[in-house]
Amino acid sequence: MEGRVRRFVLAVVTALLCCFCVPVAVAAAPGHPRTETVLAGGWRFHLGDVTGAAAPAFDDSSWAPVSVPHTWNAADGADGGGNYRRDVGWYRTRLAVPAGDRRVFLQFDGANLVTDVYVDGRHAGRHEGGYSGFRFDVTALAPAGRTVSVAVAVDNRKNAGVAPLDGDFTLFGGLYRDVKLVVADPVHVDALDYGDPGVSVRQKTLTAASADLEATTRVTNDTAAARRIPVRTVVRDAARRVVAVSAGAVTVGAGSTVPVTSTLRVRDPHRWNGVRDPYLYSVTAEVGGDAVTVPLGLRTFAADPARGFLLNGVPYPLHGVNTQLPSRPDRGAAVSAADIDADYALIAELGANAVRMAHYQHSPREYDLADRLGLVVWTEVPLVGFVTDSPAFTANAETQAHELVRQNANHPSVAMWGLGNEQYVSSPAANAVLAAAQAVFRADDPDRLTTYAHCCLSDTDALAGHADLTGYNRYYGWYVPGAANLGTWADDLHRADPGRRIAVSEYGAGASVRQHEQHPAPPVPGGHWHPEEYQAEVAEASWRAIEARPYLWGSFVWVMFDFASDGRNEGDRPGINDKGLVTDDRLTEKDAFYWYQANWSSRPVLHITSARDTVRATATTDVKVYAGTAPVSLSVNGVPLGTRVPGDHIAVWPAVALQPGPNVVRATSVQDGRLRTDTVTWTRQP
Repeated sequence: MEGRVRRFVLAVVTALLCCFCVPVAVAAAPGHPRTETVLAGGWRFHLGDVTGAAAPAFDDSSWAPVSVPHTWNAADGADGGGNYRRDVGWYRTRLAVPAGDRRVFLQFDGANLVTDVYVDGRHAGRHEGGYSGFRFDVTALAPAGRTVSVAVAVDNRKNAGVAPLDGDFTLFGGLYRDVKLVVADPVHVDALDYGDPGVSVRQKTLTAASADLEATTRVTNDTAAARRIPVRTVVRDAARRVVAVSAGAVTVGAGSTVPVTSTLRVRDPHRWNGVRDPYLYSVTAEVGGDAVTVPLGLRTFAADPARGFLLNGVPYPLHGVNTQLPSRPDRGAAVSAADIDADYALIAELGANAVRMAHYQHSPREYDLADRLGLVVWTEVPLVGFVTDSPAFTANAETQAHELVRQNANHPSVAMWGLGNEQYVSSPAANAVLAAAQAVFRADDPDRLTTYAHCCLSDTDALAGHADLTGYNRYYGWYVPGAANLGTWADDLHRADPGRRIAVSEYGAGASVRQHEQHPAPPVPGGHWHPEEYQAEVAEASWRAIEARPYLWGSFVWVMFDFASDGRNEGDRPGINDKGLVTDDRLTEKDAFYWYQANWSSRPVLHITSARDTVRATATTDVKVYAGTAPVSLSVNGVPLGTRVPGDHIAVWPAVALQPGPNVVRATSVQDGRLRTDTVTWTRQP
């Protein structure tokens, strides 16, 4: 901590010296606007380490042509066996460097797990960590106007010095997120501070009359002489109208970076108010001819041990989902922007108001979407399962915590920094690493809350005491008997420790859309029978327990989408964690999806459950419908069976007779002034 204070004081002193004492050799020129180019095509790939692959003249003609994003685990990362390829993969391309006096950066939005970058055979940099973004300044290695070779070695093997060591998920190897060429003027907003945007905005006060802000811009002068550099900070509202401006100038020495803080006031602020009103401002920092824009949402949040989560001073219970890396069966984690957009459209359709981005930093696009959709975000560092008792591992965890905060602190959706998930052993090393992550979060961002997802040990173990808040992974009805017992557990903990601010960070059950059982018995979690109906029953009992307890500041279903976990062998196929509310191909919403949608969303909901149980052997069956609050009518083969008013969003017709052969079951309900219909066909066979 003392070192950080000393560095801050030194930066402030340096800024003052630059402003008042350094002779100014040249006034700052208007400069050139920043450009950002996605490097998607023209790559060649080889799986396995290759001697000499970084050399400019290396012959890669036999390598496979690929586009980025790319992963080599798209197939073997989800086929079971826990034996997916963890190795070194090499990527090579040619890069045309723009002419002129520019700074040239290579930006990687995510590469798993350790990455070495070479430009024209020379090492540009190394990054350790598979989920945060990073940039390297390659100006000295890439002469202006020339075409150079770029070689990237990505290594997703287990590394004792890098988190995560492993996980109940596939660590997709490769350049699985975008790679970009960023070109900026020599006088620019800094691009090298833990991969952040170089601009950070802190909300100091917020009232109905005004919001006071501090915007800090890191100003870099990469020329050979000191410069007097104009710095302008502009706040715009959602209609792009200017609502606040700060302007000045700073003298920056040659090859130096100086932080410049501006104060701004926004009158009559319009608050970011979650899914009800996710209003966004923007802040643009203009440094010479360079400009960087970041999002701004004006809001307050808190967590109270009795009243739960508070957004803008009002109770706002978080009912959300956990998400893993967006992925698809044929491409693994190497997905497109459209894929990510589709995922978040489904989350919005569900009616969730929060997302826990487990168990690592997620893609920049996800945070942007959460801002725009009004989803409150819990995002965490990849301290999962176990840690290494070593200074290198702790230092890496601290670095990844810095990256998480610096890269995402401007997002209004982010309310909580997560220290990690499910440390299985409460060792001195595990406690020390969590304490180190907490110290980084507190130093880098004193305004936000911190939390931790605790499991498998005593509820009050020391591991659960490092963060401000505690989430508990509690699978009642799945790994622990009785979904309704979730409420009893929560009451017991709240009664024993009423000052502890608690949430349910994970709950749920597995479900196959190919397996069905009416009134199912609890399945074996690791077994091969995971009927869809059982997941729905666990969801019903769990949500009833959660909804009745306002002291829970949040709850997060595990998980939104089925996902790749190559070590699993359960349900209807190996290699998949099937606890998702939606299948991994995103083609099927399971019954439990509609249960939560009926409870959480303002959308009209009418869904006959067990629709995919199309062949029936019994003469009668119960018919259960998830719906809103409007009356629901049911008919079978055109014969009316009466109308029910859903109680707790469920309408049930018991012991409905099925004739031999096809039976058309139709539910109807007038919602929002329109007749809604859901129809299924069940065939009775002896």
